[in-house]
Amino acid sequence: MKVRYSPLPQQYEAPDEIIAEIRDVVAQGAYTLGPAVGEFEDMFADLVGARHAIGVGTGTDSLKLPLRALDIGHGDEIITCANTFIATVGAIAEVGAAPVFVDCTDTFCLDVDQVEAAITPKTKAIMPVHLTGEMVDMPAIMDIAERHGLPVIEDACQSMLSELDGRQSGSWGIASGYSMHPLKLLNVWGDAGVVITNDDDMADRLRLLRNHGLRNRDEIEILGYNTRLDTVQAVVAKWIVRQARDIAESRAEKARFYDAGFEAIPEVRIPTRRNNVKHTYLLYILFAERRDALLEYCLDQGIEAKIHYPIPLYQQQGLAHFGYKAGDFPVTDRHAEEMISFPVDQHLSDEEQAYVIETVARFYGSNPG
Repeated sequence: MKVRYSPLPQQYEAPDEIIAEIRDVVAQGAYTLGPAVGEFEDMFADLVGARHAIGVGTGTDSLKLPLRALDIGHGDEIITCANTFIATVGAIAEVGAAPVFVDCTDTFCLDVDQVEAAITPKTKAIMPVHLTGEMVDMPAIMDIAERHGLPVIEDACQSMLSELDGRQSGSWGIASGYSMHPLKLLNVWGDAGVVITNDDDMADRLRLLRNHGLRNRDEIEILGYNTRLDTVQAVVAKWIVRQARDIAESRAEKARFYDAGFEAIPEVRIPTRRNNVKHTYLLYILFAERRDALLEYCLDQGIEAKIHYPIPLYQQQGLAHFGYKAGDFPVTDRHAEEMISFPVDQHLSDEEQAYVIETVARFYGSNPG
């Protein structure tokens, strides 16, 4: 049996409704900041309970623009986690600031107990990352930020609709960034992102920054960027945003199916599932003994398993100038050696999931029950 990783061919196998609206865009010639952009922004703001949603070109830009809106730049430091995807650090670096890493816990989110020790006179913000669909301990982060007078910008690119104590990811900081990359929960036909905020001044500045700093066609109020959400991608986003809650619930259901099966295999460990977290499972990850051999076996058996991420970000050659060395973040290092990701999405069948569980059990010589 083949178990693919990406559900995109199934998700968009009947795109007629989307194509019809795109034809309207073509007829109107409204390719940049057309009506569909504002319509999507209103829909997304309603989905996540925010006052403002601002569509931008990429998920990376959804993190960069709030930093720029806060006038963060060269010589400044941003505290974030050592195990995140490169886009988090890319956004920080693009404004000229430097990331200051802290280690993670087995939730895959940054260890809040290490944050305060990382604060220096150069610290200008904290950027917690809700990795895999999990949630950072945001009450603790907000308490630290308030005591030190630091803004919080959430990297919610992997956690759309996740919740902690009934409160959504992205709703805690002054602004939060989401990605709509094709592999995200709410995805479009290319790169796109969206920033949310409840701060009117921040929203105004973000709208300027995404469109060259233009207040209108003829007046440039600040120097900005060219990172508008394309109208065509907004059409796709409008179509999928209506399904977002159902997709999130389905992914959680698929994760519960996996958990029930993998519990019987002693060589794999299911990460802690916290009762106060609504996890949306952008990624389904296990800790596995002999991980590399298991990965190879699964691939040989037709299962598109992956590793997120095999080389810790802080050890990558492109980040060497920040001065970190192997061993600085032991939990992140252990995760890179033990984690394996399996397909999890709304189109995955029970038979496919059962085959994944059976394959892992067969590798270890176990009986999945």
